[in-house]
Amino acid sequence: MSTVADKLAQKSAQKSSSKQVRLRLVYVDFWSAVKLSFLIAIAIAIVTLVAILLLFLIIQSTGLIGQLDEFVSSFSDGSISLASAIGLPQVFAFGAVCAILNLIVVTVLGAVAAGIYNMAVKITGGQLVGFTSN
Repeated sequence: MSTVADKLAQKSAQKSSSKQVRLRLVYVDFWSAVKLSFLIAIAIAIVTLVAILLLFLIIQSTGLIGQLDEFVSSFSDGSISLASAIGLPQVFAFGAVCAILNLIVVTVLGAVAAGIYNMAVKITGGQLVGFTSN
């Protein structure tokens, strides 16, 4: 008599042949690379904005801005006030400008990288990629 466990043990003892496929990556679609780099740039922009805002809130809560304001006003006879120049709207605007510039630069770099790869493939033959099915 054979049980289900015996049948399963017999099946697992047999070697299953895994197929291997080797492909060459010889072309990267330009617009797909631009879209992907744009999505990555959006993620980086969000992280940049959050990081800048968190840093500002930490610096503000520790009182560093007030101490820096006192230090600068001691040299300028009180005519310059950093506390009025450095506020949440100004910091958020600075972070937004940095995020937008990063968005543009990362998107353009993704497009340039795709173009360079497509030109280099003509010389090198492409990237060899192997897949197996287990």
